[in-house]
Amino acid sequence: MQAWPGRPYPLGATFDGTGTNFAVFSEVAESVELCLVDLDGTETRVPLPEVDGHVWHGFLLGIQPGQRYGYRVHGPFNPQQGDRCDPDKLLLDPYAKAVDGEMSGDPSLFSYAFDDPDAGATGTTNGLDSLGHTLLSVVVNPFFDWGQDRSPDREYHESVIYEAHVKGLTELNPEIPESLRGTYAGIAHPATIKHLKELGVTAIELMPVHQFVQDFTLLERGLRNYWGYNTIGFFAPHNAYAAFGTRGEQVNEFKGMVKALHAAGIEVILDVVYNHTAEGNHLGPTLCFRGLDNKAYYRLVEDDLSHYYDTTGTGNSLLMRNPHVLQLIMDSLRYWVTEMHVDGFRFDLAATLARQFHEVDRLSAFFDLIQQDPVVSQVK
Repeated sequence: MQAWPGRPYPLGATFDGTGTNFAVFSEVAESVELCLVDLDGTETRVPLPEVDGHVWHGFLLGIQPGQRYGYRVHGPFNPQQGDRCDPDKLLLDPYAKAVDGEMSGDPSLFSYAFDDPDAGATGTTNGLDSLGHTLLSVVVNPFFDWGQDRSPDREYHESVIYEAHVKGLTELNPEIPESLRGTYAGIAHPATIKHLKELGVTAIELMPVHQFVQDFTLLERGLRNYWGYNTIGFFAPHNAYAAFGTRGEQVNEFKGMVKALHAAGIEVILDVVYNHTAEGNHLGPTLCFRGLDNKAYYRLVEDDLSHYYDTTGTGNSLLMRNPHVLQLIMDSLRYWVTEMHVDGFRFDLAATLARQFHEVDRLSAFFDLIQQDPVVSQVK
């Protein structure tokens, strides 16, 4: 299979009816392979033929929605210099609109050997392939019948905001079919909407629904991450909350939920976590950003680039002065407003987003971008 040149924008996988354009940013990469993964786990690697402005891209004719994929990035692995490219790791697309599967906790997800006292800091990887143990990006169909959907657009002084968890709100409601409990479709069910209306709710604020991963320490104890403040996919609705499938079906299910809530006069606000990712510190797995371009996406300790500058208590912090990180966040926010029709956001640890350098700066680039953006500045 051969890729045509395609276009460097928009980033991510974009289906146009005849095929799909793939575009991913990496300044440090020497080459990038697009990896198509069949349902039986068979992998087909296609080198991306073009790079413009550090965006690697290509167009594949005939690639349809539902296709699972990832990236392998060839480049330097030198943690002492802040570089952690490892082509043995199949990487999630930062702009993936849907994600299939979940990670297993297998040693192949890590670039270093567990018995290595230096945790790979000397530049040695474990050579294990993470295919079959990691998350997979999914090409989605962007077309959806929104009908006459429009935001209720309530004024703040008229708003009654109800914070809720997708699973917690619906899991035990006997009026909701058991197959729909704990899902986006469960929130869209008339029984849930009736309950919210009886409470006088005008907006539901959903706790994190961006794709997140399970913490290894919890998995080892037989537990799960209930709250979801461990994001790995800023464009994808969390697949465990889907009732009808995880190969793009979760996107339409989420849109259907928003449409049903809007029809009832209820706005949808998302609790979003842009301050860090689920890859953790230098001992964490290589799932996405770390393997694509570690120095571009993360704040590193200035005199020790093998370690992460952590202002969140989670192991890492996104590099808020890098234009590509700011673009990622703004593209994500706009996507959820324009394509998913959400009505506003609550920013977790917003002070971290304002740390362009060291201290919190109310004049940081992030706040400037929010204020001037013609889409994001107009929602709650």
